[in-house]
Amino acid sequence: MIHSLFIINSSGDVFLEKHWKSVVPRSVCDYFLDILRAKPNDIPPIIATPHHYLTSIQRGGVYLLAVCKQEFPPLFVIEFLHRVVDIFDDYFSECTETTIKENYVVVYELLDEMLDYGYPLATESNILKELIKPPNILRTIANTVTGKSNVSGTLPSGQLSAIPWRRTGVKYNNNEAYFDVVEEVDAIIDKSGSTVFAEIQGYIDCCIKLSGMPDLTLSFMNPRLFDDVSFHPCVRFKRWESERILSFIPPDGNFRLMSYHIGTQTVVAIPIYIRHNLILRNGEQGKLDLTVGPKTTLGRTVENVKLEICMPKAVLNCILVANQGKYTFDPVTKILHWDVGRIDITKLPNIRG
Repeated sequence: MIHSLFIINSSGDVFLEKHWKSVVPRSVCDYFLDILRAKPNDIPPIIATPHHYLTSIQRGGVYLLAVCKQEFPPLFVIEFLHRVVDIFDDYFSECTETTIKENYVVVYELLDEMLDYGYPLATESNILKELIKPPNILRTIANTVTGKSNVSGTLPSGQLSAIPWRRTGVKYNNNEAYFDVVEEVDAIIDKSGSTVFAEIQGYIDCCIKLSGMPDLTLSFMNPRLFDDVSFHPCVRFKRWESERILSFIPPDGNFRLMSYHIGTQTVVAIPIYIRHNLILRNGEQGKLDLTVGPKTTLGRTVENVKLEICMPKAVLNCILVANQGKYTFDPVTKILHWDVGRIDITKLPNIRG
């Protein structure tokens, strides 16, 4: 399946390569780098070369480029590359060129375990942490002195079970489970404030700290709203299809349970409204008056509000007065950032100038 993996920084330099089946020359990356230099914002995910297929993703300012010699299911490789970045995020708290270079040894150990002769083997964080201990200062010093590695000498018992995503023998003094529902609303609103188009992209992140082998169920008030859903492998899909209930044995720790999409056929409630007045004249000073307020929040407080206003190219600078929060204007990208914070109903946030 996957012969080689190259990790490339934003400047186009290959700073890590890993080969599983046979060594693929680094010159194969030239096909990708030519497109990167010519059209950095329009790189196709799959590039067909005379002898290879190149699959790439971009996360954290670095590009992961997988090289395959035969045809393959493209989403399979793309999902694996995203899983590699997620594991790096879990181990090193971020996936950047600096963190990868600081943890070269652990990175190669992880890639050795995640692929076996080019095919995915162990991709669950719980299993990998039993195989390869996450790096810390004391362990790094001890390994340097003794010559040992982070790789465990015993095979995790959970890897060969029917539930490979959960490690065995989990014990907690305080059993608790946290669920975060995060939704991003994309909307087009006309000048009068009416919603022309709106859709929601949401996901549920979990932090599970339960002993033993817990079996959980999660139900929704109106699951028919979901247009498109994607689940963690722990979810029993047949029960979701028949009863619209999430039934699962969760991994230990942090993981994403599901992601979903809500389309325009349902009424998407926008949590805030914006009253705006923007006047622009050629060669003269313009005027901006913008007010933000809560809308259909069901009594909840709206917090951490941030606005980005894209200005025309003719705007050189913004001199504004905000009664709440702080603003910055980037003269290169022409984007006005206004960090509002919490919306107080008694005194609505306003920015003008």
